[in-house]
Amino acid sequence: MKRWLAKIVDLLAPAEPVYAHCDIPCGIYDPHEAQIGALTVLRMAQLAADLTPPQESAAPEARREFHAKLARYTATKEAHAEIVKHQVRVIWGDYFTPEMTKEFPEVNDLVLKILHDASKARQSFSVEQANALVSDVQKFAEIFWKTKKVETKVLPSHQKSGGNIVVPVA
Repeated sequence: MKRWLAKIVDLLAPAEPVYAHCDIPCGIYDPHEAQIGALTVLRMAQLAADLTPPQESAAPEARREFHAKLARYTATKEAHAEIVKHQVRVIWGDYFTPEMTKEFPEVNDLVLKILHDASKARQSFSVEQANALVSDVQKFAEIFWKTKKVETKVLPSHQKSGGNIVVPVA
């Protein structure tokens, strides 16, 4: 009887997927993924800048290859810019308390700047814009770790994009 009733409920009001991190709250936050996302946006901008458009007289295969690469770079850049926005929004909205924003009053404006920088990075392949995003996400990471009273250091990312990454000191 219970299974039959559950099936009717599922038919009349099907469950919808819910996405979150994680609203329990779990207490597990780290700006690392946002930093990697920003470095990926930078790398895609660099790769796009290095692409040479084919000549008008180029073979169709060369034109298709160019457009395929550009499409992949665009899709990856856009996805990672969105990862940056998501990770920063979650940390800012779920982790930061009013007391923390009083201690670090610049964080609210910085988050807004990151969200705008990530949107601008999606709109173009500007290496300069991507570098601004990386820099702002690093500032956010430094503030985040300061709220936890954890010392940080800036290390080379060792990624093809170059750049640095902010990490906590063990």
